[in-house]
Amino acid sequence: MTTISISTKMGNFANKKDSITLEDKIDSIQNGNQLLRNQLLEDYQPFIKKITSKVCNRYINHTMDEFSIGLSAFNEAMDQYRRGQGSRFLTFADMVIRRRVIDYIRKEARQNKYIYLEPEELDEEGRLEDSYAEQKAALDVYEMDKQSEMRMFEIEEYEQLLKKFSITFKVLSKNCPKHIDARENAKMIAKLIADDQVLSSYLLEKKQLPIKDLLALVTCSRKTIERNRKYIIAVALIHLGGFNALKSYIQ
Repeated sequence: MTTISISTKMGNFANKKDSITLEDKIDSIQNGNQLLRNQLLEDYQPFIKKITSKVCNRYINHTMDEFSIGLSAFNEAMDQYRRGQGSRFLTFADMVIRRRVIDYIRKEARQNKYIYLEPEELDEEGRLEDSYAEQKAALDVYEMDKQSEMRMFEIEEYEQLLKKFSITFKVLSKNCPKHIDARENAKMIAKLIADDQVLSSYLLEKKQLPIKDLLALVTCSRKTIERNRKYIIAVALIHLGGFNALKSYIQ
C-alpha cells in the first residue's frame, strides 16, 4: 500500500504539471487571468458556432449577431461556472449558450410582429408576452431537449474515456454481470474505488484495477474481481468522470 501511495503522489505531481484540465483553466480565469480568458474565447469559437448553429437550425458564422450572442454567453459561462454543480464546463457552457441564443431569437421574433396589441398585452419593456401555458410548454420541451443532448454529450465523452482503458460499448455489453447480486457487488466495488483517492489514482494512472488493495477491503475473491474487471472499471469511470446524466443508468 505504501508503494502505491508514493507512486500515486509522484503520478499526481506529474499530472498537475503536464495535464491541466479545462476546469483548472476556468478557475484561473475566475481568479483574474484575462490572457487565458481571451485565449479560450478564441480557441472555442468552433464550439460556439456549432452550438449556435444547432439552436438556429442553420449555419452561423462569426459575422452574425447570433454568434456574438453565443460568444458573450461563453464568456458569461466562464464567470458563472462552479465545479461543485456537478457538470463539466463545456456541458454548462452549452446550456448557457443555448439559453441566451433562444432568448435572442424570441426577442427578435417579438419585435418583428407587426400586429396591434392592447397595452395590457405588453410587458413593462413593451415586448410581447407569451401566455403562461405557452411559456411552460416551450420550457418543458427545451428542458427535455437539453437533458437529451447532455446525455449524448456525456456518452460521447464517456466513450472516449473508455477507449483509454481498451473498453468499447460492445465489449462492455458482453461483460456486464448477468446476475443481480454480481452486478450489485461490482457496482459497490466501483463506488469504493471512486471514493478512495489512492485507489482511483491507481486506476487512472495504471489503467487497471488495484486488485491487491481491493482484496483487503472486500470479501469477494480475486477471480470474481478479475471476471468483472471491465464492468467495474466502466462504472468507476462514470463516478470519477462526473457523468451525472449517466449515473441513472447505473441504478
